[in-house]
Amino acid sequence: MTSPGNSMVPTRRNSELALLLFAVVIVTSAAAIVDANVKNGHVSINVAYYGAGFAALWMVAHIVVRYVAPYADPILLPIAALINGLGLVLIYRVRLATEDRKFPSADPKQQVLWMVVGLGFFIAVLMIIRNHRVLSRYAYTLAAIGLILLILPAILPARFSEVNGARIWIRLGGFSIQPGEFAKLALLVFFASYLVDKRDVLSLASRRFLGLSLPRGRDLGPVLVAWLASLAVLVRETDLGTSLLFFGMFIAMLYIATERTSWLVIGLGLFAGGAFTAYHLFGHVQDRVSIWLHPDQYYNTVYPNSYQLLQGLFGMGTGGLFGTGLGQGYPQLVPYAESDFIIATLAEELGLFGLVAILVLYALFVMRGFRIAMSGRDPFGKLLSAGLAVSMGLQVFVIVGGVTKLIPLTGLTTPFLSYGGSSLVANFGLMALLLRVSDSSRRPPTSHQPRPPLASAMTEVVSR
Repeated sequence: MTSPGNSMVPTRRNSELALLLFAVVIVTSAAAIVDANVKNGHVSINVAYYGAGFAALWMVAHIVVRYVAPYADPILLPIAALINGLGLVLIYRVRLATEDRKFPSADPKQQVLWMVVGLGFFIAVLMIIRNHRVLSRYAYTLAAIGLILLILPAILPARFSEVNGARIWIRLGGFSIQPGEFAKLALLVFFASYLVDKRDVLSLASRRFLGLSLPRGRDLGPVLVAWLASLAVLVRETDLGTSLLFFGMFIAMLYIATERTSWLVIGLGLFAGGAFTAYHLFGHVQDRVSIWLHPDQYYNTVYPNSYQLLQGLFGMGTGGLFGTGLGQGYPQLVPYAESDFIIATLAEELGLFGLVAILVLYALFVMRGFRIAMSGRDPFGKLLSAGLAVSMGLQVFVIVGGVTKLIPLTGLTTPFLSYGGSSLVANFGLMALLLRVSDSSRRPPTSHQPRPPLASAMTEVVSR
């Protein structure tokens, strides 16, 4: 499919449609396999209803993209559909094993509802924000909103904000939301706008030390503020994951904006200093590190610390290379197998190859984000796309690294895959912003009709 006004620039919407249909087939087949294995060969008619509903919802998103952002990247939407659909299948699979588990399980119908809300948010962002450059005008307003959302759980009473020791929620009645997920988007827009405006200043060097061009002392302010803010989140909200994500994405964007290695070195130094200080001041940080280093010594201690980590490792070991098969493992033995440890669930039933396939999808998503940044036509769009891609990649690294014992476990969710409404809706917004920038960068420039030369202009003689 090409634009009527410019046949040289393909929109590639038909490619997106074909990939979406392929994702629907895979997701529906996975749901049928789960049903067949858990229910002794019987596949419920609900699987067909689920596949049809899943296809209809994502087709609506595709149609909106086709008409509102026709030149947007054709790969991101199918990747999100496939990961999200497999996440729903895994949540459903864990739910079927409820009678065999001693920990509370999530309701897959609730996650389907959050998917609908997320797709609605995705469509709203695309239809309201027709030009991503408009966001830079509200950078400081979005920064204030982001900080308020980030701080709000910390100032609320614990009964309204604390879940499993982390104060990152707002809970009213039966409804709960994690505002930090939306703060991430607002702060990314602010970071991109601020760094574009201050890029020249931040690139200046005052002296060289050990081969590095160090910035001027007064230019260290933004990094110090980000460092202190991340520590404040850690101290008050007991949230290692958000602190690491918040600080890491700012340092990465700072490096991308200035192309100066010294900012990376300074950022890593501040991170090391903050981690060292937090370890010696806060007991929960010491617990996380101890469990990471010696999980077997704490196996029979307070749930869900090392028990959760070891059970996840046992499950992944059981899966081996090819997995036990969808519906044939025991992921219900892992606490929060459908949310924090859904990666362990996937690795047990789909094996190492299945886990690598999912990681390749995430890598492709991040790569397309960087490609959008490289092809952007304006500095703000370039940096915003890069920041969104970094945020996605860093979040996947932190949660997968924690589940596989590469790094200490944190409280982040796996994008599009894990059970949880706030993260899912926010990531749909992240994808919408990437598609909007992509559409702007690939859209052909508007052609203006040239004025006729003066010689061919019509003249008229007027007599008095």
